[in-house]
Amino acid sequence: MAASVPIGRSPVELDPSLPDYPTVVHALAEAARRAPERTAIICGDRMLSYAGYLRAVAGLARRLADRGVAGERVAVLMSNSIEMAVAMLGAMAARAQMAPLNPFYTERELKPLLADAAPRVLLVDAASAPKGRVLAVELGIRHVEVIAPGALDVDAWAADGALTLPEPLPSADDWATLPYSGGTTGIPKGVNHKHRNIVMFFRQFLSIWRFNFDADVFLNVAPMFHIWGFLAASWTPVYARGTLVIVPKFEPEAVLDAFERHRVTVFMGGPASIYMGLMAHPRFAKTDFSALRLCLAGGSACPEQMVRDWEAATGCVLLEGLGMSEGAPIANNPHGKRKFLSVGIVPPLTEIDIVDLETGERVLDPGEPGEVRVRGPQFTQGYRNRPEENAQALRYGWLYTGDIGYFDEDGYLFLVDRKKDMVNVGGYNVFPREIDELLFRHPKIREAAAVGVPDPRLGERIAAFVVLMPGEKMTEDEFFAYCAENLVKYKRPTTVAFVEALPKTGAGKINRRALRGQV
Repeated sequence: MAASVPIGRSPVELDPSLPDYPTVVHALAEAARRAPERTAIICGDRMLSYAGYLRAVAGLARRLADRGVAGERVAVLMSNSIEMAVAMLGAMAARAQMAPLNPFYTERELKPLLADAAPRVLLVDAASAPKGRVLAVELGIRHVEVIAPGALDVDAWAADGALTLPEPLPSADDWATLPYSGGTTGIPKGVNHKHRNIVMFFRQFLSIWRFNFDADVFLNVAPMFHIWGFLAASWTPVYARGTLVIVPKFEPEAVLDAFERHRVTVFMGGPASIYMGLMAHPRFAKTDFSALRLCLAGGSACPEQMVRDWEAATGCVLLEGLGMSEGAPIANNPHGKRKFLSVGIVPPLTEIDIVDLETGERVLDPGEPGEVRVRGPQFTQGYRNRPEENAQALRYGWLYTGDIGYFDEDGYLFLVDRKKDMVNVGGYNVFPREIDELLFRHPKIREAAAVGVPDPRLGERIAAFVVLMPGEKMTEDEFFAYCAENLVKYKRPTTVAFVEALPKTGAGKINRRALRGQV
C-alpha cells in the first residue's frame, strides 16, 4: 500500500466510468434499452432476454402496485428460479421493500420473520404456496400471490409487448431490501437497505473486481434469498448487462455441466464448501474451464491448499471477499498483489478500523487482532424493530461487525474468526478458524470445524468435527498426534468426531451452533 494511504483506508478510487443508477430497476431498464435481445437469464432449458425480463418485472410490478405495496414490504418465499429473479425486482419496481426469506425454513422458523416484516403481499412459488398460505392466515397477511405456470405466469408477461414499468419508479432513498441475517445464534434480524446502498455496492464491487460489461456470463449456485445470492450473484449481472445462469440447487453435476454448456466466465461460487464439492466430483477433472476467468468466494474461509488446488485444476484465479447482510463489500482482493488467506483491501469510500475487544474504541496497530468496525455508503440503515441491536452494532457512526481480524503492514485485511466463535481456554483466547485451517491442510481431511464447548476446569475446551476424504481412514491417535505436532497445548482439540458431513446454514456456512449442540 502506498505510504500516503493510512492503514484501513482505501488505496482505490471509485471508478468514475461506472454507471450511477438510482436503483437496480433503472439498471434493468437501461440493459433492456441497450440490448433488448441479449440473453439476461438462463435456468435449465428456459431463458429470458433483457426485453422479456423487463416486461416480466413490469407485469408483476403492476400487479403489486394494484395491491398498494408502495412503501410497504413484499416478502419473497421462493427457490432459485427465473420466477424468483422476477419476483425480487418486481417487488422493488412496485416501490416496495423486498424481504427474501429461506423457502426451506419450517413454519416455526418463518413465523417470527414474517411477523417482523409484516408484508402486505407474500410471493411464493408452487412448492412454498401451502406453507405460505397457512402463515398468511395466522399472521393476517393480506395477499399471497403464486408465481408459477398456471398462476401468475412469467412467460406470459415476458411475451406481452405492451407491458411497461409502472410510474413513478423507486428513488435512491426508498427502502429496497430487508434480508434477514444470521439465524445460527437466535432469531435473525431484518437488515434495512435503501436503493442507494445497493447501487453503491455495484460501483465499489466493480471498481476492484472488474467485470466485462455486455460480455460476461455469470454462474450462480448460491441461494437467492441470501445477500450474496441476490445482491452479488443475481443483480451484478444486471448492472453489468451480462448473462446470469441460475442453478436451482447445488448439484455438482449440474454446475459442471453449466460451465461448459454456457461458457461461463465468472463463477459466483460463494462458500468454500461449494468449491470443495465440485473438486470432489469425478467429472471435475474432465470439465472444460477454458472460458472461465474469475472465481469469487465468500461466506466462509477458503483453505489455502484448496485455493491452490482449484487454480491449478481450472487455470482460473479464485479471490476471496468479505461481506455481510449489513453491507458488502467490506474488502475484496484486487487483481494486483495476491495474498493468500486475506480478504483483500479496503474498497473505495470505505473506512475499516481494527479495535480492541473490550471497549471497541482503541484502534489497534497492524498485526494486532481485534474487532472489525466499518463505515461507508453501502452499509445498512439499521435493523428493523431492533433498537437494542442497533445501539450495540451501530455506534459513533461505525458498524461493529463481530468479525475479528487484523491488517498487515500493506493494508490487507485478514480475518481470524467471528467474535462470537472465539473460545476462552483457561484464560487463553483461541480462534477456531486457525484450527480449521490447520486441519484442512492434512491430506486425509476434506472438511473440518472446531468449536468451543463448556469445560468445568478450563471454562471452555476445543472439540473438532472432521470429514475425511473419500476412501481415507484416520484414528483418533493419528488425529491428536497431528494436532500435538502443530498446536500449542491449549489450542488442541480434546475430542474429535469423524462425521459424514458438517451441518450447514441456508447460506452454505458451517453451522457451529449445531455442532456445539452435538457435544
